[in-house]
Amino acid sequence: MIDFELPPQLENTEKMTRGLAEKAIRPISRYYDEHEHESPQQFIDMMWPIMREQAARGARARAESQPSGPSMANVSMAVSARSMSWGDAAMAICLPGSGLGGAAIQAVATAEQKERFLKRYTEGEPKWGAMAITEAGAGSDSAAITTTAVRDGDEWVLNGEKIFVTCGKRAAEESDGVVVVWATVDRSAGRAGIKPFVVEKGTQGMKVVGLERKMGIRASDTATIVFEDCRIPLDNILGSPEVMDRSKGEGFKGVMATFDATRPYVAAMALGVGWAALDFVKEALEDEGVPLRYGLPRNRLTSVERDVMEMEAGLKAAWLLCLRAAWMMDQRRPNNLEASMAKAKAGIVVTRVTQKAVELMGPLGYSRKHLLEKWMRDAKINDIFEGTGQINTLIVARRILGYSSKELR
Repeated sequence: MIDFELPPQLENTEKMTRGLAEKAIRPISRYYDEHEHESPQQFIDMMWPIMREQAARGARARAESQPSGPSMANVSMAVSARSMSWGDAAMAICLPGSGLGGAAIQAVATAEQKERFLKRYTEGEPKWGAMAITEAGAGSDSAAITTTAVRDGDEWVLNGEKIFVTCGKRAAEESDGVVVVWATVDRSAGRAGIKPFVVEKGTQGMKVVGLERKMGIRASDTATIVFEDCRIPLDNILGSPEVMDRSKGEGFKGVMATFDATRPYVAAMALGVGWAALDFVKEALEDEGVPLRYGLPRNRLTSVERDVMEMEAGLKAAWLLCLRAAWMMDQRRPNNLEASMAKAKAGIVVTRVTQKAVELMGPLGYSRKHLLEKWMRDAKINDIFEGTGQINTLIVARRILGYSSKELR
């Protein structure tokens, strides 16, 4: 028989993070939803020692010349992300740490750069990392980036504007953090000219000019950052500055490698929100004495029973895709197809599940007395950021059918 249960060590991880979510996150979830841009400092201070120790363990692992073998680090991260987002997705996003910027550094930086830029997350006060890629004219089509990086002697000069930067204000202004900025060194080269650059907190020419007011995940800051003649050291480019094979978009591969690493994590966060909504519905039905009769033929079930079971099946299917993508990273295997499958499925499922949950609960689901309406608002972003559902579906189709991005748009 195939066993889909988590191994004991991951069950312990899930139990610990679920307890944290229930006791420390849920009680403050509504407050920070209604007080957007107010930092949950007490929560951050509580979590920083944990996040700092995790970063230190990662640094020690990178320092080993011969890793002991495949780990379960990414699967464990997915388990934690799901449980934390069951408490509150925005709180999970605003946890201190290297964040999306760290994922980009891990994906494309040299060993020396990883040590230099990530060591700060193992010491001192809480700090964040961010990744700046989206622009007004370059959303899903990241290859349309117009922010430029021009070499001037021993420096790079960045100019452009980035929008929807998750944790951008915290990384750029409120801590000793870093922002990884994707810019083009050669517009004529298209995708091949896109490179990542590390801009450290306080760098002259980097300025946060606005914060988004959002429908959901409101405890997380989402910033607009302008780079105006922003000068950074020459060795703050991640990887080679050379424009390689223009036909293959070599520079753009760093972008995709970053997304391959982060999409399973985002999918897990989405599923945490979905499970929160489903748990609420099942508890409400149980309180009203409405049974869920598993094992009966579909035609003998009530419409409510069918809806709940379909919600549960969708969440479980998406979770298996998420685990597969994370497991492949732990095995050091390419997971581009699997990461996009997990992200696309999770975005669809969490949107449908939370909307159905509100529908089933009626006025209770729509009322701000409960968190269900918040979960519906928090859910939709998971079908948008880290690649929209449409983009991830395109990636899946291209990988399965063997088409290039030019052949299948």
